[in-house]
Amino acid sequence: MSGPPDVDYRATSLRPTWDALPEALKHALSVALGTDIVDASPSVTSGFTGGFAAPVRLADGRRVFVKASDNTLHSYGAYQREAEVVPQLPDAAQAPAIITTARTDDWFAVVSEWVDARMPGAPWTAADFAVVTARCEALADAMTPSPIAGLDTFLMDLESGESALLVPEQILAGDRPLPRGLQEWVPRVLPELADLMNAVPDALSGTAATHGDLRPDNLLVDTTGTCWTVDWNWLALGPRWMDWVGLLPVAQHQGIDTGTAIRSSSLTADVPADELDCFIAVIAAYMLKNPDTPPPHGTTPALREHQRFYAWTFLDWLATRRGWTA
Repeated sequence: MSGPPDVDYRATSLRPTWDALPEALKHALSVALGTDIVDASPSVTSGFTGGFAAPVRLADGRRVFVKASDNTLHSYGAYQREAEVVPQLPDAAQAPAIITTARTDDWFAVVSEWVDARMPGAPWTAADFAVVTARCEALADAMTPSPIAGLDTFLMDLESGESALLVPEQILAGDRPLPRGLQEWVPRVLPELADLMNAVPDALSGTAATHGDLRPDNLLVDTTGTCWTVDWNWLALGPRWMDWVGLLPVAQHQGIDTGTAIRSSSLTADVPADELDCFIAVIAAYMLKNPDTPPPHGTTPALREHQRFYAWTFLDWLATRRGWTA
């Protein structure tokens, strides 16, 4: 492979249609909303899960956004977590408001405000990057310290199951295969990548409540130029700069000058370079865990292509900063 896979984040999901949802859930939604659902648009095609997610039109004239999942999918718990978290977020999150929820024995649905908007970063433009950066800066100010109690740390998420911090060392030791299709210089830099893992716990300490999974497909820019954030089911404690820095490798891959952005943003101007590198390194390591295996139940094959794309672009970002390809 001469480059990373071309992932179109506007077309990564395989979701059911409204007609495929059980009648009992549709009835529960109508009761919760206080009116009938008269029409449903096709499900959105972003994301990696098999949960239903689409705008619907109500008999009283409103348009809302419905997500629904059965209890065999990861999205079942994710939608419940989102319904719990979003009402606790500050206004600076600019997250669509939760309107109501509905459930049956096997299904859960969450209804939120519908936003007429598009995904930024497809690819990144300077204008979209500036709008998203401003949202991330305002969000970090509002979320530091965390206004939400009881959050786990982002580091705990990374270390759950097979810890991402161990992946580079496992590849070096021959205990885990090096994924196919990476840059030819990756084997040479694995020792430094493993060394960066040692500093990750300190680099990721922080009291900010972070989104934890901020990608272009979890952002929306509406017709007025306002940036919205969605899919708040991975909320975790970490450094206030974390969400924004996680957007930088792909933005740089698509032509954004992230070096200048780092020096000028209030989020990172005073952050040691090694701390930023540690975060990007551990996300790259996470993406190296299993991209050659079948995706988990309820997710789409595009998840693995996403992992390859992120592994490539995050390693490239580090290579530029650390002179790995010199």
